[in-house]
Amino acid sequence: MSGNNSMEVPQAKEAMDRFKMEVASELGVPLKNGYNGDLTSYQNGSVGGEMVRQMIKKQEESMSR
Repeated sequence: MSGNNSMEVPQAKEAMDRFKMEVASELGVPLKNGYNGDLTSYQNGSVGGEMVRQMIKKQEESMSR
């Protein structure tokens, strides 16, 4: 595993970016493409945290079928 956060599959990065924007919109966080240094760490963290919660929920649902 390399030491960076780049994704090997470009389509995966695009899907994660779309997912991130959807979650930010749901939470009312004004996330935009590009620089987001004007957002608080709480705002940014809430988006990441909610993304993880939704991914875990989806995985749990798929495992219980």
